[in-house]
Order: sequence, then C-alpha cells, then structure tokens
Amino acid sequence: MAELFAGLSEEHRRLVVSRMPRRGFRKGDTLFHEGDLGDSLHILEKGTVAVRTSTPLGDVVTLAVMGAGASFGEQALLSDDSRRTASVVALEPVETRMLHRHDFEQLRNDHPSIERFLVDLLSAQVRRLSALVLEAMYLPADQRVVRRVHELAQLYDHGGATADVPVRQEDLATMAGTTRQTTNQVLKSLEDAGVVALGRGRVEVVDRAALAHRAR
Repeated sequence: MAELFAGLSEEHRRLVVSRMPRRGFRKGDTLFHEGDLGDSLHILEKGTVAVRTSTPLGDVVTLAVMGAGASFGEQALLSDDSRRTASVVALEPVETRMLHRHDFEQLRNDHPSIERFLVDLLSAQVRRLSALVLEAMYLPADQRVVRRVHELAQLYDHGGATADVPVRQEDLATMAGTTRQTTNQVLKSLEDAGVVALGRGRVEVVDRAALAHRAR
C-alpha cells in the first residue's frame, strides 16, 4: 500500500490513513455491485477480489483479479453521482482500507496537496488500462493468455515451488480478451510442455521459470 501514498508527505499519509477504516469481507461477499452509487474508494490490504461486469446478453464476466496493494472505486472520489462500473467480489477472506468521498473532500479542503493522492491513483489506473489496450492491439491472443496466467501466478505466490491459481478457464478468457476455446488450447499446450497442470476451476503452475520466459 505504501506505493499508493508515495506522492504524499509522511504527515499527509498519516492523515489519509487515519480516515480509512478497515473493512473485512468473507469469501463470496460482494464489496459493491455494478450500478451502485459510488461513495468510497477501497485499497486492498489482504486477499484477492474479482472485478466482474455484465454483458449485453446477461452473462457475468471477470475483467480482472486483484491482490494486496490494488485499489478500486477511484471514480467515487470524483463526484457524488458516480456509479459503480463493475461489481467486486471477494475470492477469499479480504481486508480493505476504505476512504469515503466526504472524508476525502474534507481532507482535500483542509490540505489541498492531498489531492495528489487521487491524481496518482488515477494515473496508475490509466497506465494499467493503456497497457491492456496495447496488448489487445499488438499481442496475439495466445500470448495474452500466457501473460494473464503469469500475473495470476505472481498474485497467488505463497513462497512455494508451485503456484495454485483458482481461476476458471472462462474467466481467464475474458481477462485475456479472447475465447474460451483459444484459452483452453493455450493451457493444454502449457500442460503438454510441463509448465502447468490443469484441474477443475484451477491452474497449477509447476514450472514458474518457464512460464515467466513464455510471458515476456
């Protein structure tokens, strides 16, 4: 979480954190729903969450999986009529720090330089989305799948020789912006090469170095 406060002085960092109570969520809890009125920013301190949205056909797809240090709901700090553009669901027990818009407004009025906190958050979000757009434009689908698996393996790194990634193939497909068929073909290829082992609703990364090499 320290990276998110890098642009603030120590005094202002303490002020912001003092206005951010901890919230706990159980596995399967929805932190907020798509379409809800947004009133707070969350910074993830523990656990992982899935960012999900509905398609025009009524399906629910996973856009991203986030771990400790990630933030979401930044737009809620911009205006009092912002709506959540996606739902966020806890994939395991989760703890967040939550900053309400009215607290942020008071901090910003009293200490204008604290606005830098929001600028940095939004800048990081723009960089992340820009990188995904460039990937979608210039990288083939199979490479995007490998990169998403590699990112998830890092997210679920618990210090062991392998990494167990509890993600369904259909979710991995939407995260990579491709079809489930393509994702399945890529995963089967990785399994045949001894890089991963496939299970029901999960991917076990057994050769992390090989996966990292393929994800370059």
